[in-house]
Amino acid sequence: MHKEILNKKMEEIGIQLSDMQTEQFLTYYDMLIERNKVMNLTAITEYDDVVEKHFVDSVSLIKALDEEEVKNVIDIGTGAGFPGIPLKIVFPHLKVTLLDSLNKRIKFLNDVIGALELENIETIHGRAEDFAKQEIYREQYDLCVSRAVANLATLSEYCLPYVKVGGYFISYKSGEIEEELQQSKRAVSILGGTLGDVIKFALPGTDIGRSFVKIKKVKNTGKKYPRKAGLPSKEPLV
Repeated sequence: MHKEILNKKMEEIGIQLSDMQTEQFLTYYDMLIERNKVMNLTAITEYDDVVEKHFVDSVSLIKALDEEEVKNVIDIGTGAGFPGIPLKIVFPHLKVTLLDSLNKRIKFLNDVIGALELENIETIHGRAEDFAKQEIYREQYDLCVSRAVANLATLSEYCLPYVKVGGYFISYKSGEIEEELQQSKRAVSILGGTLGDVIKFALPGTDIGRSFVKIKKVKNTGKKYPRKAGLPSKEPLV
C-alpha cells in the first residue's frame, strides 16, 4: 500500500519512480520516523503526510527548473534532508551537498546516505555564513535550494554566495509572499542576484499552496557577504 501511495503521488507531478527509488524512499521514511523518536527531525510523521509535504514537495522543484541543466546543488539548512535527499534519489546525476548547523542531524543524514547507498553526496556540519567564505564552496554551485524558514532577504544572504554566476537560488515558500518579495529586492540585488519567476502551485490532491522563488545569480557576490554569523537574520539587508 505504501508503495502505491508514493508512486501515485509522484506520478501526479510527472515523476516515474524505479523500484529502487521507491525502496529508497520507504527506507528513508522508516529511518526518519525511527530517529524522530529520540530527536526532533519533523513534526510530520504520518506516512501520507510525509510523502506529500516532504517527498513530493521537495521534488516539485521540477516545476521551476530543468534538472538536466543542473550538475551540482547545495541545500542550506537541510534539517532532516529536505529537499536535498529526495532530489538526489529522483535525480541520481546530481552532485549534492547538504549543510546543517546541528551535528545530530548531520549524523542522521550520514546514516541515511549509507543505508540508501547514495553516491556523490556530502554533508557539512556548520553555519552557512562560515562555509560561504571558503573557496571550495563559494560560487561553486549551479543551484542552491532551501526550505529553511527565514525571510527571503536573510536567506538570500545565506544562499547566493554559494551560487556561481548564471546559476540559481530557489527558495521554497508557503503562504502569502508578495510583501516579502518586495522587501527582499534590494538585498537580492546587493548580493548579485535578480528576482525571477515565482512559480505558485498546490501540492497534488491538497489545498496546500506552495511557491518557488527563483533568483538568478547575475554577478559575483561582494567579498563582505555573507556578514558574520547571526547578522543576516538579526539585520536583514532590506
